Amino acid sequence: MIFILGEAESKAEAQALVAKYRQAGDVNQAFERVLAHWDSVLGTIEVRTPDTALDTMLNRWLLYQTLSCRIWARTAFYQSGGAFGFRDQLQDVMALVYSSPTVAREQIVLASAHQFKEGDVQHWWHPPTGRGVRTRISDDLLWLPFVTAFYVGVTGDQSVMDESAPFLEQPLLRPDEQDAYMQPSISTASASVFEHCIRALDRSLVVGAHGLPLMGSGDWNDGMNRVGYQGKGESVWLGWFLYTTLAAFAPYCDSRRQKTRGDRYRKHLEKLKKALEDNGWDGDWYRRAFFDDGTPLGSAQNEECRIDSIAQSWSVISGASESYRMSRAMAAVEEYLIRRGDGLVILFTPPFDKGSLDPGYIKGYVPGVRENGGQYTHAAIWTLIAFSILGDGERAGELFSLLNPINHSSTRAGL
Repeated sequence: MIFILGEAESKAEAQALVAKYRQAGDVNQAFERVLAHWDSVLGTIEVRTPDTALDTMLNRWLLYQTLSCRIWARTAFYQSGGAFGFRDQLQDVMALVYSSPTVAREQIVLASAHQFKEGDVQHWWHPPTGRGVRTRISDDLLWLPFVTAFYVGVTGDQSVMDESAPFLEQPLLRPDEQDAYMQPSISTASASVFEHCIRALDRSLVVGAHGLPLMGSGDWNDGMNRVGYQGKGESVWLGWFLYTTLAAFAPYCDSRRQKTRGDRYRKHLEKLKKALEDNGWDGDWYRRAFFDDGTPLGSAQNEECRIDSIAQSWSVISGASESYRMSRAMAAVEEYLIRRGDGLVILFTPPFDKGSLDPGYIKGYVPGVRENGGQYTHAAIWTLIAFSILGDGERAGELFSLLNPINHSSTRAGL
């Protein structure tokens, strides 16, 4: 029996498809093509370890989920809107650079076309109209040069930087405005992906009183939208991320006869590294941010959010931290944020609840849920990566096992 479910641009096209796939031979051929396609995408990387549950996730399933759920459907349990997130899908295609580099390349070019001429970007947008939101979130734009540098480093395909993409035009946000949802216009001006990348980088070089990047209305954690909304708050995590991105992208400036720009980025790197060490270190771990009034966040002096995992993991991933400090910071993650009894690697602790600090809408989440001190698995994976970089493979393997949903459902009690 053959079941047909689909759609087409017109009734005639739909009828033609129905007529074609009434034939068992055509159906079998189409099915074989589908199987062959998935084998080519999902079979590129094969992992064999003593951990069967790890192999089950890494071989085929995670790549399938990334492509089908994150890239094509853009939907999940919590958010089913179907929008493109500027940062979100750029992060996602990094997983596909080895097996489906064309998908990653297309996303880089697509994201470039959702950058405003001033260098900032749409936080998210809905196809096909492109209607979306302009914000003051500080990390979105940096994912374009970060992922572009990663793609080129893996594939060697520098031609992506020569691809042309237009800019968007929309009224600038007013001083009292943190975001604006509207339909932007497509500018008559366009530029190479390389130009889009350097506009993002150049816009991100402004620093605050502690020499750290401005946080704006949120960085990777969108829920911390009131930490730096007045334009003075700074993000320690963003400092590590900007450092990583500048270090990765500067060599491409050199190769494209823009060594002066590359030198400027490297000079900023050194200043940023010093500011992170001088003002980011809290004594046993790295702070998360500074509010507009200079109050630290992610500090031992805080009542809530005393330690945040991503400021620690990226001190290692960036390679910019002092050796002792990065090891000490990850030891603090081990002590405070890994809850083996619950099978969790949490984002920060304690969660926001009744304290005096007003970090933003994150405080509206139930304490210990989602970004408010729960396990945000994306950040938990960064923790695993940081331990791997430190050479602690045993810890990394243990944490993957702890996070692995197969293990969470392997017993009746786990369900």
